[in-house]
Amino acid sequence: MAAAPPPISGPSAGRSAPHADTVHGTVRGAHERGVAVFRGIPYAAAPVGPLRFRPPEPPEPWAGVRAAVDFGPTAPKRPYAPPLDRLLADPSVPGEDCLNLNVWTPSPDRTGLPVLVWIHGGALLHGSSVLPLYDGTAFARDGVVLVSLNYRLGMEGFGVFPDAPANRGLLDQLAALAWVRDNIAAFGGDPDRVTVCGESAGAISLGALLAAPRARGLFRRAVLQSGAPDAVPVAEGRRTTELVAKRLGVAATAEALAGVAPAALLAAQGEVTAKGTPLTGGNAFRIVVDGELLPRDPMDALRAGAASGVDLLMGSNTEEYRLWFVPSGLTEQLSRGRLRLALLKFRVPRATARTYRANRPGATPGELLGALATDVLLRVPLNRLADARTAGPGSTRLYEFGWPSPVMGLGACHALEIGFVFDTLGGPDAVALAGPDAPRELAASMHAAWVRFATSGDPGWPVWDASRPVMRFGPGAPELVRAPRDDELRGWPPYR
Repeated sequence: MAAAPPPISGPSAGRSAPHADTVHGTVRGAHERGVAVFRGIPYAAAPVGPLRFRPPEPPEPWAGVRAAVDFGPTAPKRPYAPPLDRLLADPSVPGEDCLNLNVWTPSPDRTGLPVLVWIHGGALLHGSSVLPLYDGTAFARDGVVLVSLNYRLGMEGFGVFPDAPANRGLLDQLAALAWVRDNIAAFGGDPDRVTVCGESAGAISLGALLAAPRARGLFRRAVLQSGAPDAVPVAEGRRTTELVAKRLGVAATAEALAGVAPAALLAAQGEVTAKGTPLTGGNAFRIVVDGELLPRDPMDALRAGAASGVDLLMGSNTEEYRLWFVPSGLTEQLSRGRLRLALLKFRVPRATARTYRANRPGATPGELLGALATDVLLRVPLNRLADARTAGPGSTRLYEFGWPSPVMGLGACHALEIGFVFDTLGGPDAVALAGPDAPRELAASMHAAWVRFATSGDPGWPVWDASRPVMRFGPGAPELVRAPRDDELRGWPPYR
């Protein structure tokens, strides 16, 4: 049974609060800090019972006015394991109706406002839209309607079965974008001015959506933060599913796993994926080339011209790796022997490794491995994608975030830029990563660039061309640089 909806009041109750009429019914939000906020709006039915491993279905319409003040339920998940739990908050809201979204708007009475849709990261295992880090007040304050959403995670969203559609979490995201198309005008937004923004696994998801034929026309611009388009063949994506099913003692089918309680499923998938990270590998849930939603590898499709008319803003952080390597001690503990094995695994050319060493005198083996892994997984593929798009109608711009956090020596690590983009540095989850004294002026600059991009497609620096312009955010004031560390990038095929 689906959870009961929030209280519904009569049409005349609470009219001083902001209201919006969606295709499924009227919602009532709240005025907060000068903007209108609507939380926990269902964009699809609760994925439980017969819908547990199925594509999202439309929610049941409601009569009267539905309260949309509190965040809705989050997708089933577990908190980050130590030591990351000290740095990355991952709150949960209980309930079954986890396919919901939130809207921050200057006013639902406005018209034609640009829209920014946020897809959270978390390795397809963690995350939700409820983090204070993702508060959309600053975007609404600056004239942009901000939408954030939840989608199914782990086995529920990305397990690969012979008797159920793959990439269900992506299908959830598509359903949310279709909701935006059909409803955002009621919140003051323009459905023809939608920008989708994702970070980490959210950016990888967005890379797949860019390549998915079914997503055409749902958004005009896209921002990929610290995530490059990536997917694997079905057989490779199925391995984690099979390991989880084996641990549970059931067949690796949707029918068999439908009888497993969510808590038991979360425990099993946590044990199977415990030792992996986005940089070092290990068992993980992945987006797969399923032949339906994704007919081909998304990076191949995008480099061949898919989504060529969509404006792209892409980038990464200078020291992405430090989020995983510093808390675990890998920056100091990795030996030269393990570094050599890792270089063989990544197929790093010897001349390339020498260049990285020369550019980082005194770096430990762990720091060298982290820099190489960051580039091979993020900077290199994003540069290649930008190169492939120079002749297309859509613009492409790149950025790099380089302000170093003093917390635990994390430096310019993965996820650090989010509080700057949302201008939410004062929140507890931003402080956990950036400390209490992060530069507010840098956040103002970075946030303003995202506002400009969502509004006009131009964040404020030149489009990508042969001179390879990159806007570097910190340390210090934002600075346009040309071909940063290009000697390193040239060491990776096809730059050699």
